[in-house]
Amino acid sequence: MNASPTALITGITGQTAAYLAKILLSKGFIVIGATRDDSRPFPQGLNRLGICQSEIRCVSLDPSDPRQVYAIVATVRPDVIFNLAGQTSVALSFIQPAQAIESIAISCLNFLEAIRCLGLPTRYFNAGSSECFGNTGLLPADEKSAFHPTSPYSIAKITSIHLTSVARSAYGIYACSGILSNHESPLRPLRFVTQKIITGLREIKAGKSFKLTLGNLEVIRDWGWAPEYAEAIFQIAMADSPSDYIIATGESHSLSEFVHCACDLLGLDASRCVERSDVLARPLELIESRLDPSKIKKELGWNAETKFERIIEKLISDQLY
Repeated sequence: MNASPTALITGITGQTAAYLAKILLSKGFIVIGATRDDSRPFPQGLNRLGICQSEIRCVSLDPSDPRQVYAIVATVRPDVIFNLAGQTSVALSFIQPAQAIESIAISCLNFLEAIRCLGLPTRYFNAGSSECFGNTGLLPADEKSAFHPTSPYSIAKITSIHLTSVARSAYGIYACSGILSNHESPLRPLRFVTQKIITGLREIKAGKSFKLTLGNLEVIRDWGWAPEYAEAIFQIAMADSPSDYIIATGESHSLSEFVHCACDLLGLDASRCVERSDVLARPLELIESRLDPSKIKKELGWNAETKFERIIEKLISDQLY
C-alpha cells in the first residue's frame, strides 16, 4: 500500500463505520466516507468520536447504482473498500424486500465489478450477518455451516457473501466477508431494540414513562461491543490473504436476559415495567443464534473482550469505548 493509503467506507453514518473511521485515521489512512446524501450535517457518530469534518471527506453515493460506484472507484482508486452500507433492519426487509436486495446484494456486486473492470489491486470488505445462519439451535455456527435465511435481509446478506467469495476465487480479487453478530454501542440508533430498551428503561427510571413494550423476549443472540468489531473488520481487511470470518463473542443470551440485566443495573423491576406485544413480532422470527468465532481467534488473534453484562453496563453509562 501507499505511504498514505486511502480507504472508502460506505454507510459512514452508521455506528460501525464511525468506529472503523477512527481506527483508520489513527493508522494514517486517508478516509472517504460515502453516504446517500452528503448535504446532510456531518454524521453525529463521527462527531461523538471526536472526528473533525476536516479529517474525513464525505461524498454522495448510491451503492446500488453501478455507474455511481464505477465513477467513485475510478476517481478515488482506494486501497481498500469497506462496504458497510445497506438496509440494516430485518423487520423493514419484510416490508421493503426489493430495497434490501438492492442496497445489500446489488451494491456488493457493483463494487466487485468496478474493481474487476478497472483492474485495481483494491481490497474489498463485505459486511455479512449472523442472520444468514438462521436458527442454529444449541450447536454454534462456524464458517462452514450452511445458511438458512429467515428474512429478505438475510437472503441479501447471503448473496453478498457468495458474490464476494466468487470474486475472490474467480478473479483473484482480495475480497473478504465478516459475518457479524449483533454489535452494540451508544452510537446505535433508537430503532435498534437494545437502544430502545436502554432508552426506555432510563425514562422509566427518571419517571418520564411507566412501561416499555417489546416483541418476542425469547429470541437468543450473540451480542458484542461495536468498537471491538470495528477492529476485527480492519484486521480481516488487512490480513495477508483474504478469507471469510465470523465476528462474535461466542456467548449467546436471550432478550429477556438483556432486559432483566439492564433492569437490575438500573434498580428496576422488569415484571412491573416491561410488557410484551405480539404486534412487534416479525412475520418470521429467528429465535436462536449461536456462533463459533474460533477461526478469527486462531488465524488473526482477535478475540471479543467485552462480554454481555459489561456491554449493558457501558450502554447504560453511555460509554463510547
